[in-house]
Amino acid sequence: MGSNPATLPQPATEAGAEGLAALLAAPGSAVVALDFDGTLADIVPDPEQARAHPGAVEALGALAPHLASAVVVTGRPASVAVEYGGFAGAPGLERLVVLGHYGAERWDAATGTLQTPPPHPGVAGARAELDDAVRRFAPGQEVWTEEKGQSFAVHTRRAADPDAAFAALRAPLRDLAVRHGIVLEPGRQVLELRPPGMDKGAALTAYARETGARTVAYAGDDLGDLAAFDAVDALRAEGRTGLLLSSGTATAALTARADLALDGPSAVVAFLTALAARLGGDA
Repeated sequence: MGSNPATLPQPATEAGAEGLAALLAAPGSAVVALDFDGTLADIVPDPEQARAHPGAVEALGALAPHLASAVVVTGRPASVAVEYGGFAGAPGLERLVVLGHYGAERWDAATGTLQTPPPHPGVAGARAELDDAVRRFAPGQEVWTEEKGQSFAVHTRRAADPDAAFAALRAPLRDLAVRHGIVLEPGRQVLELRPPGMDKGAALTAYARETGARTVAYAGDDLGDLAAFDAVDALRAEGRTGLLLSSGTATAALTARADLALDGPSAVVAFLTALAARLGGDA
């Protein structure tokens, strides 16, 4: 791809440097996992308009053939991430896996198949009470509900005061989730209600064990990605190596834990491009 290997950013931590070195030495034993929104795609006011950052699919397509696997781990439905990412049929991504709904769904590029569980009844019950909760606790605020099938998300970024609307709704929606046996997942100006037992950490751990990966790299940008960071730390404690990448600086807790902080999706794409170039032997 014509990149100079010297341009590959270096981790700031010893554990991250070890993880990157192991990935470069034995990429066939490594999994590179990435969140979608805020990591492979820029955050936009309307989530339905999110698309993979220019160059993301090309970079992944150049990198993935060197790896045990590349995987996208997202709160979105897997089929939506595939569509918005432009992953289906992309050169080099024949073995890409997309774990949607925090791992509850799975799409395999190799077969084009989508595996999805039956919906949790608590999601429908909570959804039926949502509009009343919004009217009571955030009257007049322009919030938008994203229907995800297995879950739903309440976005406040369109409101006149997004942070105030988020704060006003957080506790009531947490109580709503508890009553219906589901969980609340807060993010950047978004509150998602989803079934229990679904998180990126569990999904990533299961996938790492399935593939037998000795090195696991993960890139994310939001609170929901902290579980994946925890999973990589746990895999390190088992004797594997790992690399934690943060995208952007909006989630301070994630940035503080990252081995390598990247300045948003454009920098993530640049990192993937440089990594593919190094593995491909480009000078």
